[in-house]
Amino acid sequence: QVRLQESGGGLVQPGGSLRLSCVASDRVGAGNVMGWYRQAPGKQREFVASRIGGRDPRYAESVEGRFTISRDNAKNAVYLQMNSLKPEDTAVYYCHARILASLTDYWGQGTQVTVSS
Repeated sequence: QVRLQESGGGLVQPGGSLRLSCVASDRVGAGNVMGWYRQAPGKQREFVASRIGGRDPRYAESVEGRFTISRDNAKNAVYLQMNSLKPEDTAVYYCHARILASLTDYWGQGTQVTVSS
């Protein structure tokens, strides 16, 4: 069982930046997926970004060019640098990991990001 712990959420003004962090309790492995999803009030959870090993990261179109995902496999961690934040980025952000050999998904408890003036 892999536990994921997010941190770094908060309140920021439009145009501002935040950096989310997620640390796994156990080794996820560079060949497995780590990434981020988000869920806004009244909406379904949606994909934000993910990264596998040395492959190019994937981003949702709505965050492309503003968000950057990175991983530190030695620390079992994944990060999301969010720049030029917009009110529509307001959501609970969830860390996600998928072990590809078993197609097992793990989720963090979420961290709130609020973009408002």
